Amino acid sequence: MEVKVIKIGGNIIDNPTELEQFLTDFSKIQGYKVLVHGGGKSATKMAESIGLVPQMIEGRRITDSPMLDVVVMIYAGQINKHIVAQLQAKDNNAIGFSGADGNLIQSTKRNHPTIDYGFVGDVQQVNTNLLKILLENNIVPVFCAITHDKNGQLLNTNADTIASELSIALSEVFEVTLTYCFEKQGVLQDSEDDSSVITTINEDLYKQLKAEKVIHSGMIPKLDNCFNSLSRGVQKIKIGHHKMLQNPDVLHTTITL
Repeated sequence: MEVKVIKIGGNIIDNPTELEQFLTDFSKIQGYKVLVHGGGKSATKMAESIGLVPQMIEGRRITDSPMLDVVVMIYAGQINKHIVAQLQAKDNNAIGFSGADGNLIQSTKRNHPTIDYGFVGDVQQVNTNLLKILLENNIVPVFCAITHDKNGQLLNTNADTIASELSIALSEVFEVTLTYCFEKQGVLQDSEDDSSVITTINEDLYKQLKAEKVIHSGMIPKLDNCFNSLSRGVQKIKIGHHKMLQNPDVLHTTITL
C-alpha cells in the first residue's frame, strides 16, 4: 500500500487562491495521504505586529519563548484549523495534529555547539502505529510544524524535517512518496528564471550546486532532508508546483541518491 506525504510551503499558505487550488488538488488524491504545513511568513507578520524581531539562520528560525508562543498560535491554531476546515469542505476527513497529539512526533530541544536555536526541536521518534491506525481508518492527518519533548515542552520544528521523518517512519510499513510543494516548478538553476528547473538531482550534483551557490538558503535543509529520507527507506521524492499532484507530466524536480 502506498502513502503520499505532501508538504506545502508558506508561500502557498499566504496566498488564499493558491491554497484553495492546492487543497483542491490534494483532496482529489486517492488512497492514504498525509499533509504537512509550515507557515513562516504568517508567524513573522504576527511576531512583528507585537514587537518581536524574527531571527533566521540558514533557513531555520531562532525560537525564544515569546516566539514559540507565536508559532504555536499560528501554526497549530490558525493555519492548521483553517486547512482542516477547507479539507472537510472537500470531503476529506482531515484531523489537525501537532507532534504532541497522541505523542505522534517526539523531539529533543536542539543542542548546537555554537548557536542557541531556543525552543527548536529535532525529531527523535514518530508514533508509526497510531499514524497507521489513522490512515487505515481513512483519516487525513494534517501536521503543523510543532512537536514536543514528552516533558511538557512544545518545540518549533522545521516542517520539511517533519515531512521527512514522517515519511521515513511510514516507509517501515508502506511504500512512501514524499512531495514538497511550493510556488516554483522545482529546484531552479537560475532563481530568476522559473523555467530553469533541474529535473533530477543526485548527491554528487547537489554538492556541486551547493558549492556553486546555485542552491542556498532554505533549499539546503530541504534537500538535506530529501537525501536523508531516501537513504532511510523513502521510495520517491519530488519537489515542485502542486499541479504535479494531478498531472505527473508537469515539469518538476526528482531527487535520487
